[in-house]
Amino acid sequence: MKKLLLLFAVLFISVAAFSQTNSVGVHIYNPSANAQADIKTAVAKAKKEKKHVLIQVGGNWCSWCIAFHNLVDSTATLKKFINANFETVLVNYSKENKNEDVLASLGYPQRFGFPVFLVLDGNGKVLHIQNSSDLETDEIGSNGKKKVGHNVEKIINFLNGWTFKAVDPGTYKIE
Repeated sequence: MKKLLLLFAVLFISVAAFSQTNSVGVHIYNPSANAQADIKTAVAKAKKEKKHVLIQVGGNWCSWCIAFHNLVDSTATLKKFINANFETVLVNYSKENKNEDVLASLGYPQRFGFPVFLVLDGNGKVLHIQNSSDLETDEIGSNGKKKVGHNVEKIINFLNGWTFKAVDPGTYKIE
């Protein structure tokens, strides 16, 4: 009986410690940010620079959101592509601030889970809402199981279809 109690105690402590390491110290999303103002600023800048706005909705509690953010930060080609073609905004969704009014105005993208990505044009119109599960890797690890994470090529292919140039009718004029 003592061994069983000890086992449960160790298991409880391990789970508690693991869950804290996943969320403590992560400050990618700002629950107190004014998402509407951040989006408005990004839209104005995107319009001026002939770019679109890429919004990533998620939270510091979301391991997939953090993993995506870290993938962009650590992949130079992806980071360069995004910076060249988009103004980016991180919109927080957490118990502290769900940004419900903002997300309602954007078409309830949280219906796809987190992270979820939106592309807005220079007028603030939603052009596309992207479910991030479609961007996950199909790679199989050495253990024979599907690797966890997003695929850089899929991300760039998705974003490439939603750049300013890609949706500009002038791009497709025949002369």
